[in-house]
Amino acid sequence: MSMYPWLIWFIWKARNDKVFSNDDSNPNDIINHAASEAVAWRTAQEKQERPPLSLGNSVELSFKGEICQIDGSWKDTDPRAGLGWYNFNTETGEKFMGTCNLRRGISPLQTELEALVWAMQCMLRQNKLTIVFKTDCSEVVKMVSKPEEWPAFVTILEEFCRCKTEFISFSIVHISRKQNTKADKLARSARALPTDVYYVNSVSPTWIPELV
Repeated sequence: MSMYPWLIWFIWKARNDKVFSNDDSNPNDIINHAASEAVAWRTAQEKQERPPLSLGNSVELSFKGEICQIDGSWKDTDPRAGLGWYNFNTETGEKFMGTCNLRRGISPLQTELEALVWAMQCMLRQNKLTIVFKTDCSEVVKMVSKPEEWPAFVTILEEFCRCKTEFISFSIVHISRKQNTKADKLARSARALPTDVYYVNSVSPTWIPELV
């Protein structure tokens, strides 16, 4: 039963591909994609607070420079999902942040990945080419390390790979949810807004209390 919503969605998508592009979809591919999404969604729902991965500890101790925390906010009863990122420089104290909402995707994991890709795009526009990204979703770290194992997210992962090649130094580490409160606030606030929002600035948006 748990994969039925995804199966219906992929069947509908295949129908649109046939109607508008005359593209035929393999039924086995549809089932495999639906199953993959269902597993990814269950894993995201079971996400619990964990200590940072060992890689994260080493980066935390040794890295000086640009850090960008990311988060996605998804709720099946809301029409929109929220994305948020919080960038700061450990040497200069400069900060930069972004929050936006978009039509809700089919899983929380998709939203977490979209938050990462959007943050990467924004950092590249600011010419921040040496950076550590931090997420409280361990599945995102796994996904980007082996994108070929996640065919259901191929379009977003292709954009991730394209962006990654433009960085001089890129890494992503897992942190606990308690360490990711700023990005979480930015993502949640965007999801809750009744209108579209796209905000990138060095100061907190007016609808969020000062990030602490």
